[in-house]
Amino acid sequence: MLRRRLNRLLGGDERRVDSRTIYVGHRSCPANEAFIPPKFCDNRIVSSKYTVWNFLPKNLFEQFRRIANFYFLIIFLVQVRTTLYPTNSPDSIFVFFLLISVCLALLQGYEDWLRHKADNEVNKCPVTVLEDGRRMQKESEKIKVGDVLEVEEDETFPCDLILLQSSRDDDTCFVTTASLDGESNHKTHYTVPDTEKDLESLNATIECEQPQPDLYKFVGRMHIYKSNQEPAVRSLGPENLLLKGATLKNTQKICGVAVYTGMETKMALNYQGKSQKRSAVEKSINAFLLVYLCILVSKALVCTVLKYVWQSKPGQDEPWYNEKTQREKDTNMYLKMFTDFLSFMVLFNFIIPVSMYVTVEMQKFLGSFFITWDKDFYDPEIEEGALVNTSDLNEELGQVEYVFTDKTGTLTQNNMEFIECCIDGFQYKYRDASSELDGFCATDGPVSKLQQKAGREREELFLRALCLCHTVQVKESTEQGQSQQRGFIASSPDEVALVKGAMRYGFTFLGLESKTMKILNRSNDVEIYELLHVLNFDPVRRRMSVIVRTKSGDTLLFCKGADSSIFPRVRQEEVERIRLHVERNATGYRTLCVAYKHLSAEEYAQADEGLKEARLALQDREEKLMAVYNQVETGMSLIGATAVEDRLQEEAAETMEALQGAGINVWVLTGDKMETAKSTCYACRLFQRNTELLELTVRTLEDGGRRREERLHELLLEYHKKAVQDAPSWSVANQDYGFIIDGATLSMVLNSSTESNSSRYKNLFLQICQNCTAVLCCRMAPLQKAQIVKMVKNSKGSPITLSIGDGANDVSMILEAHVGIGIKGKEGRQAVRNSDYAIPKLKHLKKLLLAHGHLYYVRIAHLVQYFFYKNLCFILPQFLYQFFCGYSQQPLYDAAYLTMYNICFTSMPILAYSLLEQHICMEVLLDNATLYREIAKNAMLRWGPFLYWTLLGVFHGLLFFFGVRFLFSNSALQDNGQVFGNWSYGTIVFTVLVFTVTLKLALDTRHWTWINHFVIWGSLAFYVFFSFFWGGIIWPFLRQQRLYFVFANMLSSVTAWLVIILLIVLSLLPEILLVVFRKPRGPHARQVGPRLYSHSFSVHSL
Repeated sequence: MLRRRLNRLLGGDERRVDSRTIYVGHRSCPANEAFIPPKFCDNRIVSSKYTVWNFLPKNLFEQFRRIANFYFLIIFLVQVRTTLYPTNSPDSIFVFFLLISVCLALLQGYEDWLRHKADNEVNKCPVTVLEDGRRMQKESEKIKVGDVLEVEEDETFPCDLILLQSSRDDDTCFVTTASLDGESNHKTHYTVPDTEKDLESLNATIECEQPQPDLYKFVGRMHIYKSNQEPAVRSLGPENLLLKGATLKNTQKICGVAVYTGMETKMALNYQGKSQKRSAVEKSINAFLLVYLCILVSKALVCTVLKYVWQSKPGQDEPWYNEKTQREKDTNMYLKMFTDFLSFMVLFNFIIPVSMYVTVEMQKFLGSFFITWDKDFYDPEIEEGALVNTSDLNEELGQVEYVFTDKTGTLTQNNMEFIECCIDGFQYKYRDASSELDGFCATDGPVSKLQQKAGREREELFLRALCLCHTVQVKESTEQGQSQQRGFIASSPDEVALVKGAMRYGFTFLGLESKTMKILNRSNDVEIYELLHVLNFDPVRRRMSVIVRTKSGDTLLFCKGADSSIFPRVRQEEVERIRLHVERNATGYRTLCVAYKHLSAEEYAQADEGLKEARLALQDREEKLMAVYNQVETGMSLIGATAVEDRLQEEAAETMEALQGAGINVWVLTGDKMETAKSTCYACRLFQRNTELLELTVRTLEDGGRRREERLHELLLEYHKKAVQDAPSWSVANQDYGFIIDGATLSMVLNSSTESNSSRYKNLFLQICQNCTAVLCCRMAPLQKAQIVKMVKNSKGSPITLSIGDGANDVSMILEAHVGIGIKGKEGRQAVRNSDYAIPKLKHLKKLLLAHGHLYYVRIAHLVQYFFYKNLCFILPQFLYQFFCGYSQQPLYDAAYLTMYNICFTSMPILAYSLLEQHICMEVLLDNATLYREIAKNAMLRWGPFLYWTLLGVFHGLLFFFGVRFLFSNSALQDNGQVFGNWSYGTIVFTVLVFTVTLKLALDTRHWTWINHFVIWGSLAFYVFFSFFWGGIIWPFLRQQRLYFVFANMLSSVTAWLVIILLIVLSLLPEILLVVFRKPRGPHARQVGPRLYSHSFSVHSL
């Protein structure tokens, strides 16, 4: 693995050897040659990150790459190293440091232990290996390249295998690759022709390409050696390769030879850790952290400078009661100043909220369970609910500005149903079996023609094409009498719908056996066709064909595909009869055109030779096959077209309408044709009747009769003037625009001939799209979907993007967006596994964003601001105290209070708030989508709210310190005349501090539960109990006990009680008055009621 990575890094990419040779069963070929086994990697799978030996150093290294953790490590080391640390011991900072490190290490260690456990389950899984004619059980990790394996039905393949033998009579097997590419449909794979039935006597070598990650590409050839004969050569392609992770279906057992093992399998090569996504909240935290670091350094500098200014006065540097030692006198002055600066840094370092990072991680981890537990996300059809793969992005759900959605399977159900067809220009709709023409009803034919239906011969030719041109297999059934309810297996739901449609009209596909296709016609006669070649579908050609031979010896080619790929390959006079129906059906249905061609003996011989030669090629096999395909698929006759319906998902229109109401821009990115996608957008209410559509497609580029690039530039300027320049910015009733672009035009926009034009086109394109109510991108390749998302994500303002899809072709845009959502649909689970969140249906996206996302953002934003506020309140009196203690680094609080403040006294209330707070109930959030706009663009973590919280912290800190100092103007506060000392002073300040910041959070709480009551009042009670307990016992492990009976003596003073209560009330009074006298604003004020969090916005807007 390491060697391969080094090769790639150095540009080698294993080009030293273009192919590998594999000896089947480890037998030398020919048998009389010496056998030297080649070296390949073993079959172990390693997805874990750590080992027992490297966990500690590697985990610590990763933790301290974060600036906050590294800062606290430095502070801890300074505190240990410095002999003048003001808190007397580094215990307080060490507890923080240890807590963060241990918590994160345990979490990451647990996650990696789960990966180790999953790896062991795979590596230790028993497999059956055929050796010397015997069936032996081995562990999966001990499989070697060249081993012949036996796999039974419903088992997964332990490595990449070449299929040698199948239990099915037609030498095929069926597999599902949902764990690889997300496709849940059955795929057909074929054995290598002419292999021995007895694998023990098989002498063969396989020459194939080196491992590469493309799941759909494989080239190789197999040399089969027989005694006294020339070795037979057979081509190998993706249809012969069984991938690790795929599952055997509808086949009792197969045998195959291992060609790629372990980390060289295609599944392992496709595995990549997701890039770490950072939320906007984390970026705000880093910005605020830098501000507080500057405040910390400023405080330390001010105190250091003032200390030496104060000591420069006569008698202040060395008073009679504190004479310097000789060592202190000999110390370099600059070194001493630096030491003092570090001591002040340590004294004030608590202004940096280290515990906030722990609380944020806990809030994200625990908060993600509320999504999983939400019963509204449960789908009884699949018996699953929502899934959270990444809890780090919960708050991003409340900041989404752009949603990029797939169409098929996401907006629509991907449940295909045959609706109608068109034969020779006549439209046919299915009624029932009793109607004329065996269920056909001819309607909507050309008025000028007397004949209202196509000829019977053309109808039957069309139905034969539907029954033959596909890769559908008949599902085996053990029950009797199932002919009327025949089951089909296919890699695409479209093909099953077409075959079932033909079955309705009297032509039934009976199955494929040993290259023989059987169909039952209207007369109940069985027609037999020999399947000669399958020209597979691919997204570039957008069509597929089969070549068959009839019993009479005629060779026919049947082809079906998109109109854009079929029309140029048929006679144009036939196109006009079909085009009208295709365009009309495309406004609501998925359409395919069907064509055929009679092949002469010479044409077939040429095609057969070209296909065999191309399939044996190891280099450029796909290009050679494409050339042969294009050559044979010309001069065809167009028979007709089909229309298949894909219905909208449940509540798709309501969901899209709510997202737009929330101020979210919705873009539809699909590979479908423009007409179909456009009709879906109208059905989903993304386009309204009054929406003016701005179309930028190949068709509009060719309308002007000029060069495409010139026309592109002209249209972009025209649309920009209409949608951007002429649009009044403050008018609500202006024209709505929708934008449509196709993949070919997008390539021109992104990859213009000149770099300057490309940049200009991108800017114009983005500005137009941002001023449109909805954008439709059709005929998109998966890579283009990711390019669109990346372009918007990196545009001005860095908007938060969300991609949602259900198929493997959506994975690229899901990974590219800030937040990726997978739909648990019918196209497998590839999108779900690569997503950050997974939901069963599109309709659940509304609640996920408008309710959960809104609440998560408000909660964590309040958490962040509150932490900075309460730490500023905490450390500001410590800073002010230095002005009254000769800048001696004397702490105001006891070390126990320094340690416990963020860990115990104030941590649980804010954690409970950040998990349970609902300032607005979920029903109101769902009913009023516009509330989502109030928190858009990180509204609660801008500099305005941050300044408000900072000023509030300064106000409270000043009030705490000087209010208690006013009390201490007469320090004889006890009845017996005894005075309070500096520790009593600090304890009173600390008591006011703890009660004020906790009650401030209580005032902010709008949704009270028993948990909130328990943690808020319990934290205050714990503080009182701890203070009594800590100061009421002589602890033997303490060298000095500063708080011995200090708290009890403090509470014995009525004056102290009065001052504590008075300062708490004065601190919270402005907040109380703000809540009482501020009128709720906005159209939903009556339903929503007072929303305390809005003070952040009001202060900022003022």
